[in-house]
Amino acid sequence: MTLPIYQVDAFASKIFKGNPAAVVPLNEWLPDSLMQQIAMENNLSETVFFVKDAAAKDQYYIRWFTPDYEIDLCGHATLAAAYIIKKFLEPQVAELNFTTQKAGPLQTLISGDVFTLNFPVRMPQPTEVPDGLLESIGVAKPVQVLRSRDYFVVLENEAAVLGVTPDFNKMKTLDSAGVIVTAKGNGADAVSRCFYPGAGVPEDPVTGSAHCNIVPYWAAQLGKTDLVCHQLSQRGGELQCSLKDDRVYMSGECVLFLKGEIYLDDI
Repeated sequence: MTLPIYQVDAFASKIFKGNPAAVVPLNEWLPDSLMQQIAMENNLSETVFFVKDAAAKDQYYIRWFTPDYEIDLCGHATLAAAYIIKKFLEPQVAELNFTTQKAGPLQTLISGDVFTLNFPVRMPQPTEVPDGLLESIGVAKPVQVLRSRDYFVVLENEAAVLGVTPDFNKMKTLDSAGVIVTAKGNGADAVSRCFYPGAGVPEDPVTGSAHCNIVPYWAAQLGKTDLVCHQLSQRGGELQCSLKDDRVYMSGECVLFLKGEIYLDDI
């Protein structure tokens, strides 16, 4: 058995930028264990699998796997999946709807080369600071510590975000999927870095799901609903974001890096 596979740099206008995702279109679901093995073999922050809903136009079921486990929501890999559907499977499509197991309905709008995710708000809430959190990012006095799925640490400024020195071994002991550090930006409304060592992703280059937290938080702080957000990873990422009621809209481009086949004859 062979499967098509694509690698896409999402939230990027040229290769080697943004966040790479592996995209595997399926006619029907594979066993969970096999999808996990494929994601482990790809060794990217996410491998996304999708299956067309034969009963509904422009509707797909979608799932995401890190090298270590299936995750509940992923932005950049959803963007990459929409890009592959548009480029290779349904070039006429301008709107895609995704059904998920844990994140509710998702949508991607397509206009030219720009793909816009419609994702749920995940407003971070006050939380006790767990043992090891501040030590894991090398910060003594944060402005604020909140949490939704991930711990959400607000720092004084952009320089402080750039200066974070993560201890991934300590971070793995935390009871969360990951840690977001963020601050008001200099050239952007908000900046961030995102760490998920427990999922096999030490620092994620551009994290759409994290902006389900970042956008509503900074929209409230800044008194505006349209934000430019920069993720300050080595590869870097820029997201044009909007907050509309309980939804976060995130826009970016994608670039195809490779197209190939997965060979599963010997399993």
